[in-house]
Amino acid sequence: MAVAAAQKNREMFAIKKSYSIENGYPSRRRSLVDDARFETLVVKQTKQSVLEEARARANDSGLESDFIQDGVHIGNGDNSPTVEDGTQQDETKNGHLADADIGDDDAKGDEDYTLTEEEVILQNAASESSEAEQALQQAALLLHMRDGMGSLARILKTIDNYKGCVQHLETCPSQVTGVQFDALVKVSMTRINLIQLIRSLRQSTAFAGVNLLTENNISSKTPWFPRHASDLDNCNHLMTKYEPELDMNHPGFADKDYRERRKQIAEIAFAYKYGDPIPSIAYTEIENGTWQRVFNTVLDLMPKHACREYKAAFEKLQAADIFVPHRIPQLEDVSSFLRKHTGFTLRPAAGLLTARDFLASLAFRVFQSTQYVRHNNSPFHTPEPDCIHELLGHIPLLADPSFAQFSQEIGLASLGASDSEIEKLSTVYWFTVEFGLCKENQQLKAYGAALLSSIGELLHALSDKPELRPFEPASTSVQPYQDQEYQPIYYVAETFEDAKDKFRRWVSTMSRPFEVRFNPHTERVEVLDSVDKLETLIWQLNTEMLHLTNAVKKLKGSHFE
Repeated sequence: MAVAAAQKNREMFAIKKSYSIENGYPSRRRSLVDDARFETLVVKQTKQSVLEEARARANDSGLESDFIQDGVHIGNGDNSPTVEDGTQQDETKNGHLADADIGDDDAKGDEDYTLTEEEVILQNAASESSEAEQALQQAALLLHMRDGMGSLARILKTIDNYKGCVQHLETCPSQVTGVQFDALVKVSMTRINLIQLIRSLRQSTAFAGVNLLTENNISSKTPWFPRHASDLDNCNHLMTKYEPELDMNHPGFADKDYRERRKQIAEIAFAYKYGDPIPSIAYTEIENGTWQRVFNTVLDLMPKHACREYKAAFEKLQAADIFVPHRIPQLEDVSSFLRKHTGFTLRPAAGLLTARDFLASLAFRVFQSTQYVRHNNSPFHTPEPDCIHELLGHIPLLADPSFAQFSQEIGLASLGASDSEIEKLSTVYWFTVEFGLCKENQQLKAYGAALLSSIGELLHALSDKPELRPFEPASTSVQPYQDQEYQPIYYVAETFEDAKDKFRRWVSTMSRPFEVRFNPHTERVEVLDSVDKLETLIWQLNTEMLHLTNAVKKLKGSHFE
């Protein structure tokens, strides 16, 4: 991670490499949906463990230490009076509110203090170093005041004692029973003082609740996500590899040479960094033979069953001498081809990434592709994605502008999404990019990569056996999937443009509190969370609209000449 705070945030909301590798799925084939659901389970366990550890630290010593600030002694359990510029003792004591508010014998101060998730993240960031403790932090506090407006003066005095600066304050009548007013206070202070301030306010009986709302414009519950294409280097180690050693049903389980070959190719992917040329693989005669068998079969079935966009891109790849029967294409050559046509690029992956990391890469128009080849004893089936699946299934449509845009929009929607939304996005991806069907001249055609690289399922999907439903993201995203047998249900898109339009409307209902856009010039994802950023974007769009308007005028002018 680029910063320590991001590391702590990701610790709570990401899967650790060792955990993922140790828990493979003994199924017929790996799936992004399966990984997403597994990640959600482990995230909950990891998150709970981190919270319990942080709360234990807080109860033991984390928030109990006393410290001195400019002659004002601030601590817990110390009842010595504070005298500051004539301030009466009944207003503040020891940086806290008056004893009348705290209660008898400081009973509340002795109770176990339960940190919220926001406070855990804040405390983790502060614990990195003494410099991190003293780093300025902006935060918004929501206070439910039982005693009415009279509590405001004491709130402000307490913030002042903790050397905080009030940036915004507003109140409104509360709708909560027993609470007169709600106060929203935006403050700026050091992290360690902010933690102490929250504890101090919570100890007062004058408030029915004290909540830390936001941190630096984006909710502190938002999972870390990459902001630049180079940040994908930080995602690449989060693999949920399903190696042949882990599954007795894997075609390569009993083949020691095959397993060693897989490890060698995986190490190349692990060592890859942003900006590096993709290393070439010297494929063996057996591996090229496996590719040729599948390639020739796709050539036979493609004219009748593949969508027109797939066929058009396939022909371009053949014309560029990238798709040939006797040789597996190198990822660097394929990446250069995609960059010229849609701006997509490739980076090597050692196996199936976690759902969150894989989808995030699509936001940058980066497709994470494996380089190993399925076992030659099973040329028409692989339990996890291999380079034949990536090349023959995904690459042609990533060279189509409309489909490339749809893939990127799925990726952009995943950035900062909740775990449950990642599951839904993964399911949409499963039923579209992997197993999607579309209409073409009133006939069904395949555009899903898993169909176009799996002969048996392709013929099954286009038969009269499965149920066909129109693509609607809201229902598609919660549809149970099948990974042991052929799919009983497939979703049919009218067109790619129709699918994109429906997807955009559905994404707008997601809970993410901000929007993002990809800047292709800087390869950076921009979070649209301020008026300044939006005004800059509007200016850029207006400039583009001016160029387009001028182009239309010139075309109309030449038409009438």
